[in-house]
Amino acid sequence: MRDELISFQQIAVSKLLAEINSAQAYHRVDGRPQVIAFRAPTGSGKTIVMTEVIEDILNGTETTVEQPEAIFVWLSDSPQLNEQSKTKIIQKADKIRPNQCVTIEDDSFDQEMLDDGMIYFLNTQKLGKASRLVNGGDSRTYTIWQSLQNTAERKGNHLYVIIDEAHRGMQDRDAAKATSIMQKFLKGSEADGLDAMPVVIGMSATDERFRRLVGNISSVRHDVDVRPDEVRASGLLKDRIIITYPEQDSIDDMVILQAAADEWKDKCEHWNYYCTTQKSQQVRPVLVIQVENRNSNSASATEIGECLSRIEMRTGARFSEYEVVHTFGQTATIEAGGLKIHHVDASDIADNKKIRVVFFKENLSTGWDCPRAETMMSFRHAQDATYIAQLLGRMIRTPLQRHIDVDETLNEVRLFLPHFNKDNVESVMKALQDEEGSDIPADVEGESYGNDSHETWGYRPRKRQPKVELNQMTLAGFAQSLGISADPLFEAPESEAGDTTEGGAAQEESVSSQQQKPDTNIDNPSVRNVPAPQSINQDTTFAPQQSDVAASSTPELEQEQFVFTDSIDREAIATFINKTALITYEIKPFKTTDYLPSLIKLASLIKNTGLDSYALHSIQQDGIRMIKEYIGRLKENGEYDVLTSEVKKLNLSWKVFDAFGKAVNDDKEYIYYTSSDEDIDRKFRIAEKILGGFGLGAAYGTLHFNPENPSEYMVHVILFAAEKDCVDKLHLYAKNKFNEMSDTYRLQFAHMQSEKYRKQYDAIISNGNEVSAHSFHLPEQIRPIVDLDGEKYYNHFFVNEEVGYAKIKLDSWEKAVIEEESKRDDFICWIRNPSKGWGLCLQRLENGIVKGFYPDFLIIRNVVGIGYVIDILEPHRGDLTDNLSKAKALVDYAQKQPSAPIGRLQMIREGKDSITGKKRMKRLNLAKRAVREKVMQLQTTQELDALFLDDRLVE
Repeated sequence: MRDELISFQQIAVSKLLAEINSAQAYHRVDGRPQVIAFRAPTGSGKTIVMTEVIEDILNGTETTVEQPEAIFVWLSDSPQLNEQSKTKIIQKADKIRPNQCVTIEDDSFDQEMLDDGMIYFLNTQKLGKASRLVNGGDSRTYTIWQSLQNTAERKGNHLYVIIDEAHRGMQDRDAAKATSIMQKFLKGSEADGLDAMPVVIGMSATDERFRRLVGNISSVRHDVDVRPDEVRASGLLKDRIIITYPEQDSIDDMVILQAAADEWKDKCEHWNYYCTTQKSQQVRPVLVIQVENRNSNSASATEIGECLSRIEMRTGARFSEYEVVHTFGQTATIEAGGLKIHHVDASDIADNKKIRVVFFKENLSTGWDCPRAETMMSFRHAQDATYIAQLLGRMIRTPLQRHIDVDETLNEVRLFLPHFNKDNVESVMKALQDEEGSDIPADVEGESYGNDSHETWGYRPRKRQPKVELNQMTLAGFAQSLGISADPLFEAPESEAGDTTEGGAAQEESVSSQQQKPDTNIDNPSVRNVPAPQSINQDTTFAPQQSDVAASSTPELEQEQFVFTDSIDREAIATFINKTALITYEIKPFKTTDYLPSLIKLASLIKNTGLDSYALHSIQQDGIRMIKEYIGRLKENGEYDVLTSEVKKLNLSWKVFDAFGKAVNDDKEYIYYTSSDEDIDRKFRIAEKILGGFGLGAAYGTLHFNPENPSEYMVHVILFAAEKDCVDKLHLYAKNKFNEMSDTYRLQFAHMQSEKYRKQYDAIISNGNEVSAHSFHLPEQIRPIVDLDGEKYYNHFFVNEEVGYAKIKLDSWEKAVIEEESKRDDFICWIRNPSKGWGLCLQRLENGIVKGFYPDFLIIRNVVGIGYVIDILEPHRGDLTDNLSKAKALVDYAQKQPSAPIGRLQMIREGKDSITGKKRMKRLNLAKRAVREKVMQLQTTQELDALFLDDRLVE
């Protein structure tokens, strides 16, 4: 594969290969058809996983003998889906040639059997009764059913049918028809002379879908599942899907479109800033607009020209040809608002970065994955809930295939539904769960228009702009306020932009021309003769309902109109915290991979980032030394000649290890039979994979090649890989080396500006251990839930940057803690530590199980003679059973970072002063050695309670 699989995908591949091996073995024994059910949530990369499986079957792995003659039939209910899957396989697989992938066409395919080593793509539409593929005649020798039957009879031991049930887009009668055709591959069809296929692999997002497909067939079933929490943790999907609807039935749908345009422009600005500062490939968000069906006079009952006009006026964009497209059933170019809107296939949208706005009706629910689709607006009515749910399932993938830690606004997708109410939105959410599974790995939330459930906080409060009228458009966007060039789509034409600095204009022109340059296979865009965008006034834009205004922060802005003079240097504090790189832990209930591949990935990353160009080489040298020492022992013990002879001419059993480095003992015996020197090369390739697949065998051969016996070094590597003790020793070395390197380079990765490299490091470390240590890093933007009845805190580190404060609701004694802290002379600001995501996580031990622990508050102080320090505070009720484990977790945390600028680690309870009897906060400071020593000796919560009563220890 050209792209490295994520850990849960690697595990799924291993499980699928094991079940396919079992299925083939069972079928050879009793002839019963075998079905492998591969269930994985939306966005988990099922096509990528199956691509790796196909590659491994064709080329072999350490547990699978290669089958270069293997035949694959990829069946779906959509030709667009097939082309999308075919394209993805060709793009991602590095061991599959493009000419191995063949689409079966009804007018050209006519074969007795399918060819060996090929991947055929077939869709149900070509298998209907009227299709030429299924009907014989003078011009056809074999029907497709005959070709399949002949292949199953004569090549059944290497025939695999893959049914893509995961991306179903059909409804009602069409869906039932497609299911009926697919079931012929599972059940057979006497009318067509077709037996059930020997081995069928079904890809599905939900168990319910697969049950509908399989029905009551008698095939032996094998299950491979991917859990939703694994997909969520991978960062492949957005965190949230937010569905916005109006509370009033009378609201104008163009008002909601303007809100969607605002959201889309905001996403464009945030992505532009992120990609520029992170030196990442640019993400150009797409605004997707679902319009009504056509009427007698136009392509749609929705006024497309009016839509474009509203979007341009609202955002300041000036669309050119090919930036706005449609996917309507009729493929003709339409014209609206003086702009030609060309037709594109849905599957072509994602890769065409010129496309910024897409108009569609219903056909985007299939054949389409577009992670750039960040915002959607639908003019459809409530009865179209299922179509909208299907579309959302295609929109929740992350554009860069990773979670964005720096800016949480980039981890959500938003849908605007002007013709839905709260009940209708709940039906969309239910339909989404029906389509994608009840455990869809993303939060789905509904909110009424004007009442955002989340707001954006950052640490760069901006000086208040001059007062503007309510809803007046301003082009002073997010990115420009931070000194970053805007998305070229929103830049004013040069004649209107005023003077620019030398070089800056040239750079912008270069970016703009690159963005606007049409594809080489299309004509040059026509010039639009339309008026320039104008500022929106009260007559042309949304005049909010009174309730909407009350729910927003706009009245406060008008009343305060402050010039923000903040004494908190949040930029300096962020730099300090990020460079401090406090340890934060990720705790998983299981280890996702073994140490050897994790070590190789870590060493490769260290090499590629320039931290140590010899990191991978040194590991290879250690491995070479192990092989050499083992061969030396064999020669000393007189075993070498006997084992070498076994390798060359007799059977050799291999001990198989699963993805966790543990021996497979599931009553399945994997023995690789050999009979001549011709198989040594194959055995060597298998040995290389067992030893981590990073070229250890080849490196050994470079140093120890014997020209008089060219295969000698291969035999040495094979012998080493076949000896369990040797492989165990290599894995133990990998574990120790992995932990050593992760500790050595943690701070260096923490100080890297590139989030991409930090994320790669974190992913590798997470996959190596159940409990992995990472570096705490503050995001630049977060999206907390709005506390409407919360209090304003100007001294919180993250604030709403437009107003300079954060609204947070604390309970009474949390509030008392913050009040006490705020009165300290050295107090600067505080952070409410979230219990997930980017939050600072400690590890605690409870009943022998490691769990995560997120302290409530981080306090930033400026201590005279020292500078900034970080306090970690945990207000905690004394009646909770986890008190002792959390206290010991704070002690353990302090001991592991003795040089970190941590001032206080306090567990805090509400108590009474022993003298005055008044309520006060009792603080047990675990940063003090005397307190730590006492806590580590405690065995019960009652003993901890006693410490809080000792005034010599509490503050």
